[in-house]
Amino acid sequence: MALVWMIFGYLAGSCPTGYLVVKYIKGVDIRDYGSGNVGATNAGRLLGRNWGIAIALFDMLKGGIMVWIAYLAGASDMTMALTGVMSVLGHNYPAWLNFRGGKGVATTFGVFAFFDFFNPWCALLGGVVWYLMLKYAKYVSISSMIGLFVATIAMPVFGMPRPYYIAALFLSCLSVWRHRSNITRILEGSEVKVD
Repeated sequence: MALVWMIFGYLAGSCPTGYLVVKYIKGVDIRDYGSGNVGATNAGRLLGRNWGIAIALFDMLKGGIMVWIAYLAGASDMTMALTGVMSVLGHNYPAWLNFRGGKGVATTFGVFAFFDFFNPWCALLGGVVWYLMLKYAKYVSISSMIGLFVATIAMPVFGMPRPYYIAALFLSCLSVWRHRSNITRILEGSEVKVD
């Protein structure tokens, strides 16, 4: 049964929100612009901040929705953790777009919020750190990675079951991997800051 939930998680996460919205509004392929990712940050660059926020919220929801449904169906903590991981992998590597997706930050925060249903405090703490880092450092990439790791470190402190923070650690490390080009640009001094 865990495999079924993992498949559902992947399918939910792989809904390419940014790609679909940009295609509908502007008639272009988001992957041909900016960072080439289909996530909320790149969509916001093309459509404006409000659209970027809306897409981020939807990406968060699609990340957590199957975790929530699995919870309602009585799935174990391990199954819910694996479902969340697959949701993020679906966002990052959607089969419909030749496995070329986003970086998974909003989707990961959504998954974190629905872990140990419903224990949003770690995700909220990570989100606050993300916001403060963004205000201070002006780099979305650094803010995202640090925010995810803070949320991960907070999970055992808040008493969340082990499968969740093991999954969270994997997803936080995956975020670093997905941001490796950003890290290179930061080291080179060429990464674009936000206003």
